[in-house]
Amino acid sequence: MNVIVDAAPRGADLAHPYGQYGTVAKWFHWITVALMAVALPVGFVIQHIKDDHKMAFYAIHESAGVTLFAVALLRLAWRLTHRPPVLPAEIPAPMRIAASAVHHLLYTLLIVQPIFGFFATNAFGFPLRGQTAYLGLIEFPKFMEKDQGLAEALLLVHTIFGWTILALLIAHIGGAVFHHAIRRDGTLMRML
Repeated sequence: MNVIVDAAPRGADLAHPYGQYGTVAKWFHWITVALMAVALPVGFVIQHIKDDHKMAFYAIHESAGVTLFAVALLRLAWRLTHRPPVLPAEIPAPMRIAASAVHHLLYTLLIVQPIFGFFATNAFGFPLRGQTAYLGLIEFPKFMEKDQGLAEALLLVHTIFGWTILALLIAHIGGAVFHHAIRRDGTLMRML
């Protein structure tokens, strides 16, 4: 019986000796990066903005968050149906576990975080309507009546998740740089 073995990983070439993610996966990754580059800093500075400009910042933050939610769901569906390239065999098990944990936590928080933010804004009495309509055009239905106590609890969780996402991003970027600059194992190149 002859067994055919694929000697080269999917997408392997001179620049990507260990294979690479497909074009759609790369687009999802970099669109997520761009949206997070908007949502996170704007979210962290809103509390320091003067009231007469605050609604514009909320509109940007909330629109980026809702878009991130949609992109994360689509990205997860893509990931579940399209396997990523395998990691090089020489990457130690603790690094594999850490990478997997960071990825799973990021996927989870990119889906859960916007939900908490959305319900917090509703509980504060500011659903995505009027000045904060999605992309300035699409109004979302109101899901609950104003409830200050609930709003503050949801905002606290939303804030904790925001800082957790930032920490995970630092770990993710740090890992990519470590693999590229120190280990030189081609891991970073898989997404470029």
